[in-house]
Amino acid sequence: MVTQTEVKRTGVIGLGAMGLQMAKHMAAKGFDVAGYDVSADAAARAKALGIAICGSPAEVAVGAEVIIVMVATDDQVRAVVLASGLLDRLPRGAVICIASSASPDLCRELAATAARAGIGVLDTPVVLGQEAADNGTLTIYVGGEDAAFARAKPVLAAFGREVLHLGGSGTGQIAKTINNLLLWACMSANFEALSLAKKLGADVPRLIAALGQGSGANWSLSRWGKSTGKWAEKDMDVALDLAQQARMPMPLAGLVDQLMKQLNQERMKALMG
Repeated sequence: MVTQTEVKRTGVIGLGAMGLQMAKHMAAKGFDVAGYDVSADAAARAKALGIAICGSPAEVAVGAEVIIVMVATDDQVRAVVLASGLLDRLPRGAVICIASSASPDLCRELAATAARAGIGVLDTPVVLGQEAADNGTLTIYVGGEDAAFARAKPVLAAFGREVLHLGGSGTGQIAKTINNLLLWACMSANFEALSLAKKLGADVPRLIAALGQGSGANWSLSRWGKSTGKWAEKDMDVALDLAQQARMPMPLAGLVDQLMKQLNQERMKALMG
């Protein structure tokens, strides 16, 4: 069994709200953590937490055994892995964990390219949001080879309560997409139902507490007003694009996509007043 002591040197590329917390928890669990971010402010915040700040992704890679990539888009993921010199500087046997939400096909492409250099790539997207990142209790969906997963799991467990290996490359990203498709469907249904309840004169906070004990309970409802819906449009675009590729009709998802474009935290909180 792989133990934490077998992996010591790690890195995080992308030190924004989520990546910063991942790096913080990794350092707290005893890993040596180097980091990089294009934002000087983000780098400064990470440095204050004891993260060794590097001048480039390639510099983070020197001697690193496991690297977490937490950037915003597919293009940024591709640039970090393929265009930054990362693969040239990582030692053989190292593992890159793509924690960003990214295309399953991109993850498979990067895994195949990195394998030729003796480097593993896992897709390791996370769910449960910023609060879980702050607390180190994220759920992490993992796709990729068994050996790479065994090597990286102790690092992922530093910031994840559940680290779930679902199969080959791309399966972690598929799980994240399906999870978020269900999340946004629940959120839009919750908003419509609670809007009706308020119109009928119900005490909405009291009703939410009661619904939590019934068959209508769901995660989004349990933390109503805390979620922002910030990434709904991106997530729905990914889900519908994958459905299009699979030639799968998704009429409910299409409606959820439209409903989430007009839903935000302010409108959700307004139902509580």
